Amino acid sequence: MNKKALKLSVPLIAIAAVAYLIFSPSKYVGYSPDQPIPFNHKIHAGDNKVDCRYCHTGVETGAHATVPNTSTCMNCHSMVATEKPDIKFLIETYQKKQPLEWVKVHDLPDHVQFNHSRHIQRGVDCSQCHGNVAEMVKVKQVASLNMGYCVNCHRENNAPTDCSTCHR
Repeated sequence: MNKKALKLSVPLIAIAAVAYLIFSPSKYVGYSPDQPIPFNHKIHAGDNKVDCRYCHTGVETGAHATVPNTSTCMNCHSMVATEKPDIKFLIETYQKKQPLEWVKVHDLPDHVQFNHSRHIQRGVDCSQCHGNVAEMVKVKQVASLNMGYCVNCHRENNAPTDCSTCHR
């Protein structure tokens, strides 16, 4: 390959690589880790109609949706389904003051500054990014949540698309 062709191909390869990283489907679509207790969102959010905000309390007021602590679970499970093995484990950890170590399903890179409260306050429904969690026995990531996914949503909703909106 001659020097002129090499000078031209290096920037094209770099542009292609960046475009791939920004717009390619995420390897995390379908990611559904095991949790310390197999929490069934279909039973809680679906059948029993527990609002997302009951467990994910910070979603309306802070940047993060927060994962519930054991005391939130115990508001119901001190009386409900107490004989089930998983609930017995929950009660045991609660009594020992041991927090459950939930595994994050939707995890954005550290350089992304996503704020749940801004989106909730503007009427974005949780299912737009998280899918129909009320029908999921086991939560999984349904959207790529990559930069292209977010930029397209911002464009469709006339939201800001300048870099400082989401990046530190």
